[in-house]
Amino acid sequence: QIVLVSGHLDSWDVGQGAMDDGGGAFISWEALSLIKDLGLRPKRTLRLVLWTAEEQGGIGAEQYYQLHKENISNFDIVMESDEGTFRPSGLGFTGNAKARDIVTEIMTLLQPINVTDVYGDADGTDINYWMRDGVPGASLHDDLSKYFWFHHSQGDTMTVQDPNQMNLCAAVWAVVSYVIADMEEMLPR
Repeated sequence: QIVLVSGHLDSWDVGQGAMDDGGGAFISWEALSLIKDLGLRPKRTLRLVLWTAEEQGGIGAEQYYQLHKENISNFDIVMESDEGTFRPSGLGFTGNAKARDIVTEIMTLLQPINVTDVYGDADGTDINYWMRDGVPGASLHDDLSKYFWFHHSQGDTMTVQDPNQMNLCAAVWAVVSYVIADMEEMLPR
């Protein structure tokens, strides 16, 4: 059984893609690194996917889905960060009411960093195939007030990234992915 965390590496125009979506890739990698460094071993596999070709129609995500859809019942949740890595506020979530209640309870663990909200549907080109077929999905919600200052511009460089805000995003990703991967049962569908 698999808990999937992800971001994509597909900067395709004038910037470096450090924020869109290098930040999502960074925090996904960091979440799994934190879990490993803490010596935690959840019941389920934590899988990092660094998607490609999201801007060119989600080709990488479609290919991955085609290769793994026969095992769809083993995917517990798919998580994607693709709206920058600014100050996080919570998660978008797609799933049934019981699964939403569980995710809402998990988010209370993040009260010390004030990131507890569970918003409407998850959003992410790279995870839409899975959610369409009933796999619960989560997307990081963060402060988008500066997102379009840098999105697909020459300003999308590493200088945009704030290490403290990225650490908060990685903490959200680590807590949510680990707790779901270590629960006795998969999220209800």
